[in-house]
Amino acid sequence: MSAGRGASPSILKQPKAVWAVAAASAIAFMGIGLVDPILPAIAESLEATPTETEMLFTSYLLVTGLAMFGTSWVSSRLGAKKTLLIGLGIIVVFAAAAGLSQNVESIIGFRAGWGLGNALFISTALATIVGAAAGGSASAIILYEAALGLGIAIGPLLGGLLGHLSWRGPFLGTAALMAVGLIAIIVFLNDDADASGAGRPEPTRLSAPLRALRQPALAVLAGASLFYNIGFFVLLAYSPFPLGFDALGLGFTFFGWGVALAVTSVFLAPALTARMRRTTVLGIALPTLAAVLVAGGFAIDEPGWLVVCIVVGGLVLGVLNTVLTECVMEATDLQRSVASSAYSAVRFLGGAVAPPAAAELARLIAPSAPYFAAAGSVLVAFLIVLFGHRALRRVNGAPEPAAVEAEAITVGDAA
Repeated sequence: MSAGRGASPSILKQPKAVWAVAAASAIAFMGIGLVDPILPAIAESLEATPTETEMLFTSYLLVTGLAMFGTSWVSSRLGAKKTLLIGLGIIVVFAAAAGLSQNVESIIGFRAGWGLGNALFISTALATIVGAAAGGSASAIILYEAALGLGIAIGPLLGGLLGHLSWRGPFLGTAALMAVGLIAIIVFLNDDADASGAGRPEPTRLSAPLRALRQPALAVLAGASLFYNIGFFVLLAYSPFPLGFDALGLGFTFFGWGVALAVTSVFLAPALTARMRRTTVLGIALPTLAAVLVAGGFAIDEPGWLVVCIVVGGLVLGVLNTVLTECVMEATDLQRSVASSAYSAVRFLGGAVAPPAAAELARLIAPSAPYFAAAGSVLVAFLIVLFGHRALRRVNGAPEPAAVEAEAITVGDAA
């Protein structure tokens, strides 16, 4: 059966509010890859070890993941606009503080604060775009993933260009860009309503995202995303060290990676899901990503081939990001903000583990070990999807088994 979720012709005909949130999302996602090109420079300038510098990712992702369990509770009480503005304001403050820091410990702490703002913004932005976009949820998700890909692509390039001058430049540059995004949200997003103008949602319980994870479909997708994101962040966060490039070289490498991710998010993923079940696409893409990571492990001493593996990995990641996000938005009848918070929390917690673990594996075993371990983690994600396929029937457009549907209703009522 075809999923039949191709891109809508109306994807570019969106309300101004949707474009404002999408633009701010792109800037927010720059923060993920921003520090990539400057990791070696920070390690050298601040006399930090690779594991310490990788904590710049971990503190950011850990706080982002944990805070996301509470973002739907906050947004359902404050409204989308206020939640987005608070998140953006926090990012501006802590990004600027990181750029003015004098030691790596301070930067790690400020990146944690940055992660709090990121959590408030990202999960609310996804739900806002999906609720307001013309053309249905599939078009909205493609637009959101395009913003993600664009941000992830530009982040390393901006980090490389500004980091070539000083490692402080990328942090201060991001603070300035996020301030622009904050102004755009103030101007274009309605007050006291979501972007669709439908009004503020009913307040949700603080425990709603945790309760949502009891639902089989969301639990399967969250578990898969946890192990998949380990592979994602090994490729992103660990690769600058074995490559050995300067800030500009790393910036252009991960710009290529991000462009590849954006292109497949917008074009290839919808083409595949229009012809195949979403779970079939996941069943193909996850083993492919594992194979790319294995190839990266074997190419560890050949920077040119490792760059090829990184860019090819971006192509696969773009498909996986879009299809997984579509699955989450279609898997349940829960409020989108609750589903987004629950899924994103687990996803980012997986990413938080990967960078320092990769650095330690490289130190204790071999430089190639992180790639092989990441490949194993992605295969675990594949097995979760494979053995959890019955719970995912709804994401393919098929009716769920009666027991699964009943449990979904129970969890939805409890939330």
